[in-house]
Amino acid sequence: MSEETPLLDELEKGQWPSYVTQIKQAAKKKKAAKDLLGIQELSYRDKVTHWKHGGIVGVTGYGSGVIGRYCDQPERFPDAAAFHTMRINHPAGWFYNTKSLREICDIWEQYGSGLTNFHGSTGDIILLGTTTENLQPCFDALTEKGYDLGGSGSALRTISGCVGKARCEWANFDTLNLVYDLTMEFQDEIHRPRWPYKFKIKASGCPNDCVAAIARADFTIIGTWRDNLRIDQDAVRNYVDNGFDIKTFVVDKCPSEALEWDEGKKALILRPDDCVRCMHCINKMPKAIRPGTECGATILVGGKAPIIKGAYLSWVLIPFIKVEPPYEEIKDLLRKIWDWWDENGRTRERLAELIERMGLKNFLKDIGIPPVPQMVYKPRANPYVYF
Repeated sequence: MSEETPLLDELEKGQWPSYVTQIKQAAKKKKAAKDLLGIQELSYRDKVTHWKHGGIVGVTGYGSGVIGRYCDQPERFPDAAAFHTMRINHPAGWFYNTKSLREICDIWEQYGSGLTNFHGSTGDIILLGTTTENLQPCFDALTEKGYDLGGSGSALRTISGCVGKARCEWANFDTLNLVYDLTMEFQDEIHRPRWPYKFKIKASGCPNDCVAAIARADFTIIGTWRDNLRIDQDAVRNYVDNGFDIKTFVVDKCPSEALEWDEGKKALILRPDDCVRCMHCINKMPKAIRPGTECGATILVGGKAPIIKGAYLSWVLIPFIKVEPPYEEIKDLLRKIWDWWDENGRTRERLAELIERMGLKNFLKDIGIPPVPQMVYKPRANPYVYF
């Protein structure tokens, strides 16, 4: 291939770091990375991808975790003719030490291109580019160090969650323990595709939703509390006395107008029935306002990125549920949803699309959950109701 990549070079001229720079560094040691630059440059020039589907590849006993990728110019780019991706299940909360990171990278330097992505949209460690014959020995080396493949294809994707109580004082449940427990419980669902399409579970410890669960997960778990906000009025007054404009930045920004500032009493008044637990006031005044003490989570369903019918945000299924080991309520609910989706879903139809097609009423009836007002996704625009 030509050493020159004028089109890719343009991506290095902005103010932000470029992945092109990283590939060029890898190309000094790895021929596969060098050929990858050539493939991308050619694709930019021709305005068409030069990757193709060349068949399913994997490792012994697993139906997911490996994404086959082939170049349609194998004679021109022989070292990237097969450039398969491996998805490695990350530790809950993405906690690593330098020893574990070196282990992963050393194995990948031996068996792959050396290129990685920390992390994919589902949270996996993404190892980019290896050959078919290196898949099994790479997997064997990773498992010897205690790592496993993540999910891919029409399977349960790798479950992810925020750092939770390990680092964050706002977490309303132990996200790390939940992610680990569900991962171990549903190993078969992760490694052996069996459904109409992919299914994602994400857990955020509070409504700040640091893992974007509401936008990305078919099954969203977001921490919340059932009682009232805890307000330290002395701390509130300290904010105000130090020049903080509480009316502009807190009271007027409350989405449900649940807060009021009493100038005479120098007190922040909460209307509990109007509070939607959005975290805005807590984020602005963390020393003065805290979540309640009766903690749990809201379960939502239907989040997805735009592929067939466009993007969906998750909507409420269970307004409040306690999230405590062994999490049997959550596991039973998941199994009911999977059975219904597996029975009724079309090929490549995500859960949200199936619910839209068959109706929320039928979905709730079949999984045995009574309807409540919080489940309304959006006000109807049609005066006639059809299911």
